[in-house]
Amino acid sequence: MDTESTYSGYSHYSGHSRKTQRQGSRDRHKSSRSKDGGHSEKSVSIQAPPAELLLGNDTSQAEDAQDDNWGETTTAITGTSEHSVSLEDISRISKDLEDSVGIDCKRYLALTVAAILGLLVFLTPITFILLPQILWRNELEPCGTACEGLFISVAFKLLILLIGTWALFFRQPKADLPRMFVLRTLILVLVFLLVFSYWLFYGVRILESKDLSYQEIVQFAVSLVDVLLFVHYLAIVVLELRQLQPMFTVKVVRSTDGESRYYSLGHLSIQRAALIILENYYRDFAVYNPVLLMTSKTRSTKHMAGLKVYSVDGPDTNATGQSRAMIAAAAHHRDSSHNELYYEEADHERRVRKRRARLVVAVEEAFTHVKCLQAEEQQKAPGEVMDPREAAQAIFPSMARVLQKYLRTTRQQHYHTMESILQHLAFCIANNMTPKAFLERYLNPGPTLQYNKDRWFSKHWTLVSEEAVTKELRDGATFVLKCLDFSLVINVKKIPFIKLSEEFIDPKFHKFALRLQSETSV
Repeated sequence: MDTESTYSGYSHYSGHSRKTQRQGSRDRHKSSRSKDGGHSEKSVSIQAPPAELLLGNDTSQAEDAQDDNWGETTTAITGTSEHSVSLEDISRISKDLEDSVGIDCKRYLALTVAAILGLLVFLTPITFILLPQILWRNELEPCGTACEGLFISVAFKLLILLIGTWALFFRQPKADLPRMFVLRTLILVLVFLLVFSYWLFYGVRILESKDLSYQEIVQFAVSLVDVLLFVHYLAIVVLELRQLQPMFTVKVVRSTDGESRYYSLGHLSIQRAALIILENYYRDFAVYNPVLLMTSKTRSTKHMAGLKVYSVDGPDTNATGQSRAMIAAAAHHRDSSHNELYYEEADHERRVRKRRARLVVAVEEAFTHVKCLQAEEQQKAPGEVMDPREAAQAIFPSMARVLQKYLRTTRQQHYHTMESILQHLAFCIANNMTPKAFLERYLNPGPTLQYNKDRWFSKHWTLVSEEAVTKELRDGATFVLKCLDFSLVINVKKIPFIKLSEEFIDPKFHKFALRLQSETSV
């Protein structure tokens, strides 16, 4: 009979342990300062628009909002826990706040400059046309139908330019990048130089000399709009089309469990490549489960705790000899414990298959009961029909205990609360989904986007790179994306140049003759 139990309690520290903890904290501060001063790596941050800090590494904090025994009680019980905050955590939080404020200021400053420049771009052609009419209108030569056609041309070109600028530049930001986007900045500088040159020419050749040919003035404004349209086309090529052609293959490895993926990228800077990798990470990588790693660490710690090394020569033996003896004993113990690991994994797989079969049967019976309820509800009055939420609450107790045991066995209980399961069950009932569609979320761990908790959806990342993050990707480049729980190690490889050759085969070579002999039976 399989049983599970949950342990909870408070941790009590003695005076000696507090002293040891404070000493360890000071040592960590010293080591962190020495690393920051002596290491040559560059570290910058990538942060999503809602700047929020992650929770701590303690997995118990994620379970404070729910009771672990909802399968038996089907009720939610909240609890509290005591935890201490060290000086290192406080300094880290203050540094993150300062960095977030700085990034927000840079972002708003860049948006303000871009908005002012865009307003100047759209008002400049109109100003070129209106200033002569305001300053020396009576002295202008009549233009007639030609100027009216140019007015219509300027109006529609400005409308097209406005729509294109809105589609290319006015987008909801996906992330806060640590450094400016170099190519976009170059486009803005080019636009500023273009407008400044036109204003300089307009002031010297038209305003000072009071040009009387109004058609030439309007034609000058039209030429400015044409050049702006070409600059917009250049921006599309540089910012959007150039990065579409795959040039590099990046391997992304999660540092904790070794899960990896491969992606193809074009000509991108390191920070832009990191942003695309994070977007794909939330979609492709399975959600990070620290409980599985804790299980392996517990097993290795238990094996090492059973080792004892005795010194035959007495307590004066050097530490090198003891460490060598410990390594040799660990190697011998490892050779003898692989059978234990094999049987543990086999027993775990057996229990997972057994509880999975129980879960599938329980869910199928519950959905069969739902169909019976729906058939009965169709015969009732329209006002008495049960909604999907009530139907989910009615059938959930029949599968709650089996589902909870399966989630505990597969170490997924901290991902799913009773409320989230009820919502998913009501959604499946409302859309007439099958039991397999309901179980798909629980039988296999899904990507990070599937889970709504902020703990599993990391929003703050730190980009560590030896090179400047504004540089383009190159063959052999390596950088790291860190969050509080784990990190992603990225290796860049250039796609090799492929040379294809053609070999012509004469169709006559495929022809052959079949000669039959009369002696054969064919």
